[in-house]
Amino acid sequence: MVNILLVDDESYVTESLALTIPWQELRIDRVYRADSVDGALEMLRQHEIELVVTDIRMPDRDGLELLGELAKHWPGVRSLVLTGHSDFEYAQKAIRLNASDYILKPVDDDQFMESVSKVVETIEQEWGQLDKYNRLAYRRQSELELLRDGLLSDMLLGRDLGGRELHERLESYEIALEPERQTRMLYMSTGSSLRGMEESEARLLEYALGNIAVELLGEHDPVWFGRTPHSGLILLWQNGEQPDVHNRERLQVLTTSAETYLKIQLTLYVSEPFLFPTEMATAYRHVLRSAQHPVAESRSRIQWLQQDDGIQERPAMIKYMEPLYKPPTLIHLLESGQWNGARDKVLSVLDSLESLPLTHEHLYEVYLAVSNALVYMSHHHGHMLGDSDAGSLDPFAAQHITGSLDRLRNWCMNVLGRLEVQQNNSTAEPSRSRIVKQVQEIVSDSLGQDVSVKSIADRVYLHPVYLSKIYKTETGEGLGDYIIRIRMEKALYMLKHTNRKIYEITAELGYQNPQYFSKLFKKHYGMTPNEFRDR
Repeated sequence: MVNILLVDDESYVTESLALTIPWQELRIDRVYRADSVDGALEMLRQHEIELVVTDIRMPDRDGLELLGELAKHWPGVRSLVLTGHSDFEYAQKAIRLNASDYILKPVDDDQFMESVSKVVETIEQEWGQLDKYNRLAYRRQSELELLRDGLLSDMLLGRDLGGRELHERLESYEIALEPERQTRMLYMSTGSSLRGMEESEARLLEYALGNIAVELLGEHDPVWFGRTPHSGLILLWQNGEQPDVHNRERLQVLTTSAETYLKIQLTLYVSEPFLFPTEMATAYRHVLRSAQHPVAESRSRIQWLQQDDGIQERPAMIKYMEPLYKPPTLIHLLESGQWNGARDKVLSVLDSLESLPLTHEHLYEVYLAVSNALVYMSHHHGHMLGDSDAGSLDPFAAQHITGSLDRLRNWCMNVLGRLEVQQNNSTAEPSRSRIVKQVQEIVSDSLGQDVSVKSIADRVYLHPVYLSKIYKTETGEGLGDYIIRIRMEKALYMLKHTNRKIYEITAELGYQNPQYFSKLFKKHYGMTPNEFRDR
């Protein structure tokens, strides 16, 4: 509904209109009146008004001056002017001042209602467009947040993105961080501040905390705030290698602001500088281990972590933990459905640890590796974590699981067993069909670029071997064969319907060598491109 302001120094005119016009039929909610330009301006300051109907000839200041004020201070307000036959020149000036229409005096009710109705319809259309724009903007922002969190999870869990792919995704997701630049990771522990809250309330406070952090630290430096795969909060901060006094003060303000405004007891674990993104997963494991360390709660609210702070693995530990990160990784085994191989990898590490004087950090490292793989599989296959998780993934609630080697072994086997059952019982057809369709769209759109099984696998977040297996099962054709076939079909079309030279077609299809392209074409169609064109 629209609010309207009637302006005329002859008050009987506005009074008559206010009483006789069926305003509700015109979708007018409130009708305001003024008998001067100054009175009209005061009404505009006090009320939400979308349409002004004003007389042109008034003493002191006329309607044209009012239109000028509208254009200057209320450009979104629409206007109609009332004018006599002798004032037609003024009406023309009013139109130039963005008046929607003019109405001749004496006012004819039908003409008046028609003019007002047209303007109200225009206003409502604009509202509809604005509402649509705001919904689209909100949806886009929500989608960006999901995409950013997905990318962040991938990188924290150790997925290796190619340089080109990383640049494209950082740019399209509007992330300001620059690759190959020294970066710090801030792990934000809220302790028990959010425990017991409703999920929506906790998420709202986390969102507010992120806004405060970005405002304080992102004013001069590129930052990226997001949720971690283990339901934590981190901020990547490219502030240079040395934490100067000003940066330390800003972190202090962050912890103070969190307590003052959000009632959150915030502890920050600040990593040493690492190279983004290649050392990102290592830095993440380090801050998680640091936050999980038994004496962490007794330290100050800002922890500046060091590589030799006693939480890193000892040389012997590195040796025993190495199988967890040696290819094929645990994630790759799970992606390709090698469940026995995944169990053997975890059990071999756990068994080897029996010969060591174990500490809590040793067990937590294994817990972290398995939970990383669990989060990754659940995230990329659309499953709920609760369906496969035999214990909490919150690093601050994992004390019971990592309390002993036997307890950790039972948890690992339970989690992997549940995940296997879940994967085997899931309705994979719709998901696989979607993946095949996505792959085919990527191939179609990227023929002139680096289109390979690996590059496609990176874009659909699957291991190349697993993706190839899915595609072959669903279509009966190997993914590599499909890529070549689509390229050859396009080459056939271009040879038949265009005059482009062979080397031009070669380049457009993404091949570097015309001889290699001709060889593939002949293998596919039994003749060279030149022979086909000369037929």
